Amino acid sequence: MESKHYLNSLFSPNSVAVFGASNTQDAVGQVVFKNLLESGYKGKLYAINPKHDTVQGQPVYKSLHEIGKSVDLAVITTPAKTIPSIIEACGEYGVKTAVILSAGFREIGSQGTKLEQFIITRAKRYGLRFIGPNCLGIMRPNINLNATFIKGTAKAGNLALVSQSGALCTAILDWAVPNDVGFSTVISLGTSADLDFGDILDYLVSDPKTQGILLYIEGIHNARTFMSGLRAAARIKPVIVIKTGRHESGCKAAMSHSGAMVGRDDAFDAALQRAGAVRVATFGQLFSAAKTLASRYKANGNRLAIITNGGGPGVMATDRAADFCIPLATLSKNSLDILNKQLPSTWSHGNPIDVGSDATAERYQTAIELCLKDPNVDALLVILTPQAMTHPIDAAKAMIELAKKSPKPIISCWMGGTQVYESRELFVQARIPDFRTPEAAVESFYYLSAYHQNQQLLLQTPGSLGRFDPPDVEGARIIIESVLAERRKILTEMESKAILGAFRIPFVATTLAHTPTEALVIAESIGFPVAMKIDSPDISHKSDVGGVKLNVNNPHLIREIFKNLMQDVQTRMPQAKLNGVTVERMVTKPNGRELMVSVIRDPIFGPVISFGMGGTMVEITGDIAITLPPLNTYLANCTIAKTKAANLLKQFRNMPPAKLEALTNVMLRVSEMVCELPWLYEMDINPLIIDEEGIIAVDVRMRVDYAPMAQDRYTHMAIYPYPVHLVQQWQLPDGTDITIRPIRPEDADMEQEFVRNLSDESRYFRFMQAVHELTPEMLVRFTQIDYDREMALIAVVQFEGKDLQISVARYSTNPDGRSCEFALVVADQWQHRGLAQKLMHSLMDAARTRGLKIMQGEVLSNNYGMLKLMEKLNFTMELDKSDRTLTLVSRNL
Repeated sequence: MESKHYLNSLFSPNSVAVFGASNTQDAVGQVVFKNLLESGYKGKLYAINPKHDTVQGQPVYKSLHEIGKSVDLAVITTPAKTIPSIIEACGEYGVKTAVILSAGFREIGSQGTKLEQFIITRAKRYGLRFIGPNCLGIMRPNINLNATFIKGTAKAGNLALVSQSGALCTAILDWAVPNDVGFSTVISLGTSADLDFGDILDYLVSDPKTQGILLYIEGIHNARTFMSGLRAAARIKPVIVIKTGRHESGCKAAMSHSGAMVGRDDAFDAALQRAGAVRVATFGQLFSAAKTLASRYKANGNRLAIITNGGGPGVMATDRAADFCIPLATLSKNSLDILNKQLPSTWSHGNPIDVGSDATAERYQTAIELCLKDPNVDALLVILTPQAMTHPIDAAKAMIELAKKSPKPIISCWMGGTQVYESRELFVQARIPDFRTPEAAVESFYYLSAYHQNQQLLLQTPGSLGRFDPPDVEGARIIIESVLAERRKILTEMESKAILGAFRIPFVATTLAHTPTEALVIAESIGFPVAMKIDSPDISHKSDVGGVKLNVNNPHLIREIFKNLMQDVQTRMPQAKLNGVTVERMVTKPNGRELMVSVIRDPIFGPVISFGMGGTMVEITGDIAITLPPLNTYLANCTIAKTKAANLLKQFRNMPPAKLEALTNVMLRVSEMVCELPWLYEMDINPLIIDEEGIIAVDVRMRVDYAPMAQDRYTHMAIYPYPVHLVQQWQLPDGTDITIRPIRPEDADMEQEFVRNLSDESRYFRFMQAVHELTPEMLVRFTQIDYDREMALIAVVQFEGKDLQISVARYSTNPDGRSCEFALVVADQWQHRGLAQKLMHSLMDAARTRGLKIMQGEVLSNNYGMLKLMEKLNFTMELDKSDRTLTLVSRNL
């Protein structure tokens, strides 16, 4: 059942009404209506203005009702105070989408915020979705729709530009004209009171006109929908992001401009990497990225070959590649042998390939052709400087012809001005990215290769470690609830370590002493040396207030140290509540390295995990890496590898390598902790000591708070984790054990084999066309799913020691957010054994818990077995009036 996207009327409207269309020169209503007329928009165009009879030679209507025909899109340019009544009129008339260009809402303060909320409430009442307010408008060049107040238009192309800044839109569109870059869509979001990045990305991911996406972001309103839409888009289309507010002053400016919250910049970086998008830092880099994405290229690796006729430019390109950690390709022996024969003996004999200052077009052609054929080369940068014996235009033509025959990215850098101008024109026409400097050219390739690398992060679908050693989530929850019941938010060290224990993280046992004598008894029982620390819910960093004494070896000093710690801390912090002194065995590890793992709650992206060097100098060293949970082994190891601390874990002089898998396990357990404990707002495990034998948490601090009540157990997470709670065991009547679980990306081979082994009839009933096996694109779509918006439950059995898939049921949420479309198929030899009914019940339960209200689907009218199952499950059935070979089935959840 192909569900029409709810934003079709916004981006492909058959009719547009402009409220406030005007004849007043340079008024917003005048410019917008003029743009719609002059762009050649083919749909119906209506001007609405009660003060005029005609506008720009077109008839004017006083209201929507005077039009008397359906209107898909309303473009509103009138003052802010008039907009609530216009939205009400649009809703009553059946208009489903609007663009509000007017300013005067949340950006002006509390009064504007109230007015904006009033508009949102009225729009929701009628199911009307809108862009804005305070925006520039939208463009769809392929249908000649220019509903903006930009003076000019955009060429049709394959890039989508989505921006919270109208000014940036105008700058990019102006730059695009001489660079021959076209756009599928241009969207100025304004303050995003309703439609936001997540909604727009949801549309663009399935828009056939869009092949690459540029985002300008000042702040995010809803992290879950943003991440969900971004991950879906980046899975199949390159997404380049520029975000302002990287520093505190920029954050304040961004918040005042867009009204959106701005979280930590490093958290935003981590989010983009997990989503598979690529971030640029400057406006110039965004232009470079746009030029690269507008080309036909996609990178399948990052090994770069550089061809140049000048040593200096080659070195500059090499340095910039090193800055971005782009490896230079190692040429194959065959390539080197041929180059040695074809090039002068003075050539560089390596990469960069310096073809000499007297290089002819033929010499360039030889080097380019070899690199394109070399399996060790993923992409090619060709640099030319206009020298006495150089013919830039001939070299350019030779390269363009070779580029037509190879999918490998080729980036050109014809340096200079007048002598290479004509060559640049040819590159633009051939859609080969061309840059004036080697550094800019290398940066442009970085965006392609970084997109390829981030896809590896996007594929990761972390699950629970519970199947190996399940955590005691309930025990941890009871501890936290007890703390909150006492109106505390800071856990004691013993409480914090108890939660570590609940999640199977090894720690140094701690005992609280209330008196000097108790401290002595504890020390004698656990053995010396010991560490003694003040215990107080009001003190986060005990060493800062003199509340720590380490390596206490003398039992005669225990009671005196107890008294001194209590007195010294009380003097420094008289308001602090002191519970006593904790005593624990000193950790003595000659080869130990001190590390730190912590958790904070970002205001936008929720829990964020950081890793780095530990000890008291952590703030000074600044050696930390940030990542978003949930994690798996690959993601945890990637996070560790980003830090200098990773080098400490290797063998060094007489120190053996640390047990890395123990650290990885702690990272995974912390990830599991933040997923399952929405009350956990802050945690700091420091130091975490690791050596060749294992790892142990010495000190830990936790802060908790009340979590909002929600039907979704992972509402605090920006990325929906693998839904381990949907895994279940089931038995067929004959005793066969079956596991029903959500699908994972690593199930791709199993899913392919499952489809391949279906009978021709079963495949036809499932796909409604002749399909022998899944295409690579279908396989990605079926196994790399977003659990927030879709679900695929597979049934597997054990066969010869491996999982064998025998069935799959899936649903995908429709754009309305209320209904979903389902599909079901069971392997032929496993049919008629109750499996289909069980899977459908499990699927409906999963959809119900996500808040979906309706499940619907299409069944071939001759698929009698499926129709009989639908009847059993109380689905309503009716023939499709437009295609009687299909039966439409539906039921309320």
